[in-house]
Amino acid sequence: MTDLNRAIALYHDLLDDETARASHELLEEQQQRRGLFFGARPLCTVLRPRFLTHEQYRFLQRAIGAVMPAFAKLHAIALRDAQFRAQFMLADWEEKLVTMPMPYRASSPMARMDAFFVPQTNELKFTEYNAETPAGNSYNDALGDIMFGSPIMRKFERRYEVRPLPGKHHVLHALNESYRQWGGRERMRICILDWKDVPTYSEFVQFDRYFKEQGYECVIADPRECEYRDGKFYAYPAHGSGPPLQANVIYKRVLITELIKRGGLDHPVVRAVKDHAVCMVNPFHCKILHRKTSFAVISDEANRELFSEDEAQAIEQFIPWTRRVAERFTVYRGRRVDLLPWIAQNREQFVLKPADEYGGKGIVLGWTVTPDEWNQALSAALNAPTIVQQRVTVPSEPYPSFADGHVQVTDRMLDTNPYIWYGEYASSCLTRLSTAALLNVTAGGGSTVPTFVIEER
Repeated sequence: MTDLNRAIALYHDLLDDETARASHELLEEQQQRRGLFFGARPLCTVLRPRFLTHEQYRFLQRAIGAVMPAFAKLHAIALRDAQFRAQFMLADWEEKLVTMPMPYRASSPMARMDAFFVPQTNELKFTEYNAETPAGNSYNDALGDIMFGSPIMRKFERRYEVRPLPGKHHVLHALNESYRQWGGRERMRICILDWKDVPTYSEFVQFDRYFKEQGYECVIADPRECEYRDGKFYAYPAHGSGPPLQANVIYKRVLITELIKRGGLDHPVVRAVKDHAVCMVNPFHCKILHRKTSFAVISDEANRELFSEDEAQAIEQFIPWTRRVAERFTVYRGRRVDLLPWIAQNREQFVLKPADEYGGKGIVLGWTVTPDEWNQALSAALNAPTIVQQRVTVPSEPYPSFADGHVQVTDRMLDTNPYIWYGEYASSCLTRLSTAALLNVTAGGGSTVPTFVIEER
């Protein structure tokens, strides 16, 4: 069995100043060449990829396989039962969208489960389910290519077999499979849809290139530059000129909330999807599980009878205790508690999260604020859909960087975010590093690294 700590130590031992300088220069040059930036910041600032052993990666995959049937069960019940669906605290406009007919079998053909994994103890907790717009696949693949070409990897691979976890081909397969289930018979003509000024635009460029290399027509389009007329959906290039593409598939990267907020329910995208004129992946129905309230619904004792013994065991093992913030009694570790006073008194054990935000917006970590700040956040949470979630263990690992002419190894906190396909299985993984308590590149810090599976030769 591969010893992860020994592998990391060997990698760092091999990284002398000369090798580190060469690897650092390659990383900087290649990120510049390939546009691997989040806004103006390079995606990766360290010289080591994330390593997982084969056994650890399989453990992650089995955990995903164990919890996803429970999430699928929640979604199926929510679609047919409005009273049950109320637990997810959907907005009125979301209610209108999720009651449309399901266009294909999976509500989220592509998704990502954000988690914290402690390899030493096999403690794994899923904390958020990105069921709407899981980004990072192409970035991951490109960073993996760069790391493989680095001088340090040339040395390391003499002792270890290193396997990448590519992801962007899974995106293409998910689009194709969804389009076929939707009823599409022609070759896909793909519109990558998001605002043209978002910091992740460079990833759209990579997907555009990849789709075209695979023989598909493609355009990156801003939702403000789309039309629906005569039963057909047209997307104009977001940057530059040229004729519109009559798209039959939308690779939706724009957030549904932002789309409706800016364009309303009469937006051309909404009307085209509703009229079955274009296949959109992921569909509007993904909003049910994407809302963070899904973790409260799945872990609430009031819903325990919905799940089999295996599903309940998986929820207990991998889902942290989560509740909607409300005046109520609930069960915490076998004890009946008054929710609001309980979390007010034990703020250092909990996190507050808005039900429908992203990029770390609105998250309050109880152990980083004063009691007064926590109580103010609790009061605000009563007026907007919010969850409270049990604090989980955040692991750290040493990562090398190159600064002032030398290798510098610093412990960085990290998360573990496997991608999920068709709501069934996991393949590929996003890893984010940070020296701050909130691990989120969007929030303004940290680094992204590719994840490799390693095995000693």
